[in-house]
Amino acid sequence: MNPLVLKLDLLDNVAVALETLTKGTEVMVDGGAIVLSDDIPALHKFALEALDPGDAIVKYGLAIGEAKQSVDSGAWVHTHNLKTALDRVVEYRYTPEPDGEERSPIGLTFDGYVRSNGAVGTRNEIWVFPSVGCVNQASETIARVCNEQVGDRFDGVYAFVHPHGCSQAGDDLEDTRRVLAGLMQNPNAGGVLLLGLGCEANQIESVLAAATDVDRRRLRYFNAQDVEDEIEHGVQAVRELAHIVERDSRTECSVSDLILGLECGGSDALSGVTANPLVGRLSDRVVAEGGGAILGEVPEMFGAEQALMDRAVNQDVFADIVTLIKDYKQYLTEQGCPVYENPSPGNLDGGLTTLEEKSHGAIRKGGTSRVHEVIRYGDRMLGSGLALLNTPGNDAVSSTALVAAGATVLLFTTGRGTPLGSPVPTIKISTNTAISEKKPRWIDFNAGALADGSATVEDLEEDLIALLLGIAGGRVQASNEQSNQRSIAIWKNGVTL
Repeated sequence: MNPLVLKLDLLDNVAVALETLTKGTEVMVDGGAIVLSDDIPALHKFALEALDPGDAIVKYGLAIGEAKQSVDSGAWVHTHNLKTALDRVVEYRYTPEPDGEERSPIGLTFDGYVRSNGAVGTRNEIWVFPSVGCVNQASETIARVCNEQVGDRFDGVYAFVHPHGCSQAGDDLEDTRRVLAGLMQNPNAGGVLLLGLGCEANQIESVLAAATDVDRRRLRYFNAQDVEDEIEHGVQAVRELAHIVERDSRTECSVSDLILGLECGGSDALSGVTANPLVGRLSDRVVAEGGGAILGEVPEMFGAEQALMDRAVNQDVFADIVTLIKDYKQYLTEQGCPVYENPSPGNLDGGLTTLEEKSHGAIRKGGTSRVHEVIRYGDRMLGSGLALLNTPGNDAVSSTALVAAGATVLLFTTGRGTPLGSPVPTIKISTNTAISEKKPRWIDFNAGALADGSATVEDLEEDLIALLLGIAGGRVQASNEQSNQRSIAIWKNGVTL
């Protein structure tokens, strides 16, 4: 095959140009010559055969939409001649995949922090949360002062601010409470300070009632309206926590104690070719060791959901996945949004045309493991294996929910690049070499070597698992930690009073 183009599956009727190709260029695919009838932008698709209107466009061996006009062999395939097929009713059925070859555990370990409830953290930090946006600045000031005073005794003090908690009601308020409670229970937090104002809808008592698994010895909380100087009071509270946290030490832990969050942002046409399948191999590996992996971003399952349903471990989980997909589609419909309104402008520019195309590439982050659990937004993972989490496609909201669900490390793939970081180590994996070279302070690992042909998937898998264990064990910082890119975002989908 011509090294400038890539055909991903024998059934495909499109191929991907690995660099910009000009009209009239002859390329070889499957031993045959194709003359390009259009200029093909880098990472975009071109037709391998003539197509009629309504014909399925096939990539990854799966339909990613259909031709909306006649398409010549060698023509550029994108938004002008390819349309989604998601604008119709879909019926689901449980047709479980046959069991594949399972990976045998080999006893991978990392040095983590074992908490009193048995959960294992990859960091030992003190996290400061405001219950309401009114005390954001106070939270940040407390964290900054304490980081300077005591932060070098452990892994640091960090504030995670948000604009919510006041004038919320119903499910919207409950989501804010559950997400904050989930974050407080993440084992990367060796200590937690919850700072309220006093008059907000999101009362401290209600957040604490949801955070049932927080070690109360490692928790401090108060309302700013109840003390004379909230900064001084907060600093003293964190100093008390520091005396406890600084005595924690890392011990050797099994990878079965690791929970991965799987995320992608700024995708391009190589996301489903390089970085996402590579992350999927790591997800399968951690699951084989008895650990957990969580896949979110429900809109980026649309068009590929049946493949996930066929991997459900049983009929009940299949039913949960169906409910997850249908409820999200209903949510979009109620907001007046078509279910196929994606990809983003950056995705389109990067070569992705339809949501089906993006979704088939996105779910590859989940590997091939059975789906064991469906988690509602704001809730925590209950078991091990692969879980699906109800989140939107928004990177910040989804990443936050993954951490609230229990993820202690995120594997974040990107083809366009993003500096976004979550409260936990966020390992950025580039889909192409160009963005890795352009943004070395954003990118931790380059999966683009697969497209370049400079490395095998087996070699990259070993290199990435070594990096993952090094970061999880505290020997290496992720790029978001080095640049202090740590933030949260909470899904706001209700009324404001």
